[in-house]
Amino acid sequence: MKKTGSGYRAVRHFKRPSASRGWVRKDPGYRFMFHPRMHAVSAQPGLRARLHAATQRLLARGGQRLSRSPYRTLAAALMVGLMTGLGAMAAFQHAEVVAQTAGTEQIRHDAQRELNAMSARLAELQAQATRLNAVGQRLVDASGLQGGEFNFSAPVGQGGGGPASDISPAQMRSGLDAVQGQFDSAGSQLKVLDSLLASRTAKGSLEHAIAPTAHSYVTSTFGERADPFGAGAQFHKGIDFAAQVGDPVYAVADGVVSFVGQRTGYGNVVEVDHGNGYVTRYAHNSRLLMKVGDLVRAGTEIAKAGSTGRSTGAHVHLEVWKDGAYVNPAPFLAGRSSVKRG
Repeated sequence: MKKTGSGYRAVRHFKRPSASRGWVRKDPGYRFMFHPRMHAVSAQPGLRARLHAATQRLLARGGQRLSRSPYRTLAAALMVGLMTGLGAMAAFQHAEVVAQTAGTEQIRHDAQRELNAMSARLAELQAQATRLNAVGQRLVDASGLQGGEFNFSAPVGQGGGGPASDISPAQMRSGLDAVQGQFDSAGSQLKVLDSLLASRTAKGSLEHAIAPTAHSYVTSTFGERADPFGAGAQFHKGIDFAAQVGDPVYAVADGVVSFVGQRTGYGNVVEVDHGNGYVTRYAHNSRLLMKVGDLVRAGTEIAKAGSTGRSTGAHVHLEVWKDGAYVNPAPFLAGRSSVKRG
């Protein structure tokens, strides 16, 4: 403190206290104690009055600020609430968009799955229609009907008046089921007609069957024989004909190709259904020239001879099956004097 004309005032920069200058003194109970002359401040009544007035002014200003602070606090609270509400609304709208997107994706997935199922059903119906057309064409050819009467390759004429309307998935499924039922019924009827027609012609045609190769020399007959691979005895289910790789293999009688592919031990195989339970099998071919459903006549080239499967060399292996059991092909080839046995 520095003494002035009106009293004491505070000094901004104090010198470092020093015991030698008399600013402070040591006391056993305190670390430092002010010089006794500093207590003179309390003895100045004018200074005390000014300090009191200054204190009152500060309190008044603080009261005014405190009286205005509730409005500021309220405004701040309203702003915070508004921002919080806007954030919550944005989050809610975002959640709605996400939910709508997920729902749309699920609808698209369900529609695609329904479309795939209908496409599979349509493929089945198309395959069945192809088989029915093949059987129908065979019946037309075998019965001697005019080709223009039943043309299975041309679309049928259809028509009708009235406006068209959209079809629902349920109606589409119902329509596919109805078409499937019609195909099943038509297939059963054609199978019966095929059996009746084949029973009149198939046995006679097999009884007059031709040899499956141009060279009808028989290299192995039907029945028991020594296994050509040295595995002991073996029952031979067919007749082997001599051939060279690439020689034509012929159908022995009229029929419809029922199998094209590989069978264990037989190599490349073609099978022809002659009706009435008769099937002929041609094995060990190098190439297959037919596809399932093809109509063949006696003498139609169906494959190229070879040595695929369990075979020691090029030849044609012929089997005849009746109602799912193999039989001796020799009786069906007995009418041909060129066939040699033994």
